[in-house]
Amino acid sequence: MRLVLVPTPIGNLEDITLRALRVLKEAEVVACEDTRRTGLLLRHFGIPTPTLRLDQHTLDRAQELLAPYTYVAYATDAGTPGISDPGAELVRLALEWGWRVEALPGPTALIPALVASGLPTHRFTFEGFLPKAGKARKERLLALAREGRTAVLYESPHRLAKTLRDLVEVYGPEHPVAVARELSKVHEEIFRGTLVEALERFQEPKGEFVLVLGPKTPSSPSGEAWAGVLRAEGLRGRELFRALLERGVPRNEAYRLSMEEAEEDA
Repeated sequence: MRLVLVPTPIGNLEDITLRALRVLKEAEVVACEDTRRTGLLLRHFGIPTPTLRLDQHTLDRAQELLAPYTYVAYATDAGTPGISDPGAELVRLALEWGWRVEALPGPTALIPALVASGLPTHRFTFEGFLPKAGKARKERLLALAREGRTAVLYESPHRLAKTLRDLVEVYGPEHPVAVARELSKVHEEIFRGTLVEALERFQEPKGEFVLVLGPKTPSSPSGEAWAGVLRAEGLRGRELFRALLERGVPRNEAYRLSMEEAEEDA
């Protein structure tokens, strides 16, 4: 019994490998997250292998669904199976069943974004998608900041602004970041700058995003930088003063910055 994980293009169809095409042709069935999406890929390359839906909703029936086959190729919607998708759970199950498991090298959004970011690559950590909210999300962000390594995140367009705001809170507004959008596609974009600049840049984000954060150093952002971010959020006077204190700005500096704002408004 053989399971082969087949990476598929994240955008540009030319990124598929000759080996991946061979496996997709040889396999008895291509199990996949979305038969329509994978079906389009197979038809583009003239591959007649039948498809079988196997996603997070059908994994509990995986053994039953795959029982008729001895050679299965598995493809997710895009990229390398097992990275932020059901592929990892399928691998665990297949190994329990005693199957031979292979993983082909190929497309992924992680490595191109990291390498093109211009940030340190010799030590990095991959987080994938953060928890959506609550204590778990805050704990993961704080843990990433403590890593002292470049960090890579995946994010969807409708949560990008929230994630950037949360990162500003933990890393500081001036922290370096690269934001890669629609990698390998026609509208590919890689923004390089600070977190607060990225927040200003992506007001109406579209596409799929990879965030690459430079390593966090022990130094803290300046009070001026924090004041600029907080003023942009609408904080003034006493509210601004308290928020600056919460972010570690010395009391005298926080008072001066909040008073300067009050004088400007007068």
